[in-house]
Amino acid sequence: MNHTIINIGRQFGSGGRQVAMELGRRLGMNAYDNELISKAAEESGFSKELFLRSDEKRSIFSMSSFFTSGTFGMQHSFINDDDLFKIQSDVIKETAEKESAIFIGRCSDYILRDMDCCLDVFVSCPIEIRAKRVAEREKLSFEEAKALCEKKDRTRATYYNYFTFGNWGVASNYDLCIDSSILGIEGTADVIIDFAKRKGLL
Repeated sequence: MNHTIINIGRQFGSGGRQVAMELGRRLGMNAYDNELISKAAEESGFSKELFLRSDEKRSIFSMSSFFTSGTFGMQHSFINDDDLFKIQSDVIKETAEKESAIFIGRCSDYILRDMDCCLDVFVSCPIEIRAKRVAEREKLSFEEAKALCEKKDRTRATYYNYFTFGNWGVASNYDLCIDSSILGIEGTADVIIDFAKRKGLL
């Protein structure tokens, strides 16, 4: 198989992560989601909690609270989103150079934009279907789940737009945009694999 990278952007509750995992299973490739956070924390020396709290969000944290060795030695030192983004970006780049892989979110399409072996995909789904799925998963009411989907999408859009100077979820940013509710998780994976083959990546 060719060296292939598949970057999956997704609306909250669209099943994008499940699609990525299905692709990984079929193609024998690692699908990275929270694993990226663990790798970034390990390589940087900062705690995993710091990356989790900043995951696809923008904020600022005190270094002394999260440095794994206990204290950083500077009472007023801070690590901001730009620092965390740089650390995580380096992990994504290093991983992409070593192996064929699937990356879920975290601006991976932008971070790896100079690699010609990438397929950039955005997975969407109507809000009603997403809210129903999230309500069942999180034990929420439909209205609560809908509000959560909309909040998560706004957060992801703000994060993506800030770091990429682009527009999250806009078709022109991706090679393929697909509604997962039409064909389901497995059918969506089928389309992505077929598209990748036609593009010469598989």
